[in-house]
Amino acid sequence: MINVALLKEICEVPGVPGHEQKVRELITRELTSIADSISVDNMGNLVALKKGKSSEKKVMAAAHMDEIGFIIHHIDDNGFLRFHPLGGFDPKTLTSQRVVVHGKKDVIGVMGSKPIHLMTPEERGKNLSLTDYFIDLGMKKEEVIKIVEVGNVVTRDRELIEMGDCVNCKSIDNRVAVFILIETLRELKGKEIPFDFYGVFTVQEEVGIRGAVVAAHHISPDFSFNIDTTIAFDTPGAKPEESVTKLGEGVAIKIMDSSAICDYRMVRYMKALADKNNIKWQNELLPAGGTDTAGMQRMAKQGTIAGGVSIPTRHIHSVIEMAHKADIKGNVDLLKLCLTNLDQYDWSFN
Repeated sequence: MINVALLKEICEVPGVPGHEQKVRELITRELTSIADSISVDNMGNLVALKKGKSSEKKVMAAAHMDEIGFIIHHIDDNGFLRFHPLGGFDPKTLTSQRVVVHGKKDVIGVMGSKPIHLMTPEERGKNLSLTDYFIDLGMKKEEVIKIVEVGNVVTRDRELIEMGDCVNCKSIDNRVAVFILIETLRELKGKEIPFDFYGVFTVQEEVGIRGAVVAAHHISPDFSFNIDTTIAFDTPGAKPEESVTKLGEGVAIKIMDSSAICDYRMVRYMKALADKNNIKWQNELLPAGGTDTAGMQRMAKQGTIAGGVSIPTRHIHSVIEMAHKADIKGNVDLLKLCLTNLDQYDWSFN
């Protein structure tokens, strides 16, 4: 159904905000023989262009390359590392985790905190904060500073596995979207599309949709599609009104998130295409969490007719993020249809 081996490679390669170079290299490898041109802007966004029948309109899709991670800000006298987060973290997801510190060479570390045996009753009853954790490399400071320095970045260590009909890994957010955009461009090779299409692999989304803002300002698309994960809170204890999306129930067609309200014409267009082509879909209204949708919608010189295809994901912003393979394939199918039929729809306000 999907190329799991490629998705595994994409998810496992390291790339925190501002340090996406290894992800960019992998994407370049995959698209060199597919895109009409590939370029990289000053900020690090990779832009893959597929030319259309007409350059009258421009179309942009964004999939961010970066994953949440950390940056080292202090090495103490015993060689333990203190860090700042790059992106949003729930501290409880750090307990007992391995990480990779990217210094002069990559070294494995573990997230440590005060042992429960030594906690006071008050400490046991409170939630840990990020500052309660440190990274232990198992080395004295003299050895640590030969490899690691302040400013080095840290990624989480977890391989992709298949679980039933799902894939599970760190960085499904948002490497699954990187995979979807690559596969969409692959399926469009040799096919005619109405307008020039810019597939943009953006940087620094997790720290404020920074790359998408730059790319959209430069390209100034008329139509935009965001590709990103979204919350699937379909687990025990979830109320129906809290779920946002559910795994295996199809492509999530974005209506809004905390930073953007999608164009109602685009929402109608996407739903109609999905229905006509028997692609399973569900609504997405995300009450908290912004995406590159906002960067494209606001920073194109005349704004864009904005929409989004989202991938329902459980356990988001952890090392056990989970997505359904059928939902991933549905995203490729719907995005491809959206790009090939844009000139067949009435985009007037009505």
